[in-house]
Amino acid sequence: MTGELSDAVSAAQSGDEDAFRYLYRSLQPGLLRYLTALVGADAEDVASETWLQISRDLPTFTGGEFRAWTVTIARNRAMDHLRRLRRRPSLPVPVQALTELAGDGDTAERADETISTEAALALIATLPPREAEAVLLRAVIGLDAESAGRVLGRRAGAVRTAAHRGLRRLATLLDRQTEPTPSVDGDATTPLLAPDTSSAPVDGGPPVVGAKVVPPPRRRIGRSRQTSPAEQAEG
Repeated sequence: MTGELSDAVSAAQSGDEDAFRYLYRSLQPGLLRYLTALVGADAEDVASETWLQISRDLPTFTGGEFRAWTVTIARNRAMDHLRRLRRRPSLPVPVQALTELAGDGDTAERADETISTEAALALIATLPPREAEAVLLRAVIGLDAESAGRVLGRRAGAVRTAAHRGLRRLATLLDRQTEPTPSVDGDATTPLLAPDTSSAPVDGGPPVVGAKVVPPPRRRIGRSRQTSPAEQAEG
């Protein structure tokens, strides 16, 4: 834990509200991304429950990795939430019902953050669960392998391996997304289905369709008729 974060924890334990707000601003973005991967659209609610417990239990925190402590609380609240959902049906709220809610921040910044966050979480969500959670704790929350292992109840080496495999899978997915579109004759700007302008005559010759030359229509040649003597005389 950084010295600045450690000082804020000590001050918050003494009742400093500004220090607690600093802890919230520092840790909430990562916690929210982590919880989104666990409970989806209910992440905000679970995050609220998490911070309620953090504020209640903060005086009992005795040291160590504060971020790991907060993530452990968040994970436990997420597991409780999922168990409650299994016991009772849920009624999802349509996205259209949320369009009129007012925002409390800059719209452009929030939109940019949302797009990038949703894209990253969508990729992470495609990973196997063990790898996804390891990547979230290591890369998103910023925990070391030992702290992440304590959160997950696994050995540090297993967390390192899972995070490494997950990041390699993500790199492969990103490479596939950024591959250039196949082109004709190596020209990336050439459309694959160019308009067919080859049907015009070339140098006065017969029209061309595709790569085949269409010959001119063949004249019908019948048997020649013999000229009568009268016709010869008139000629």
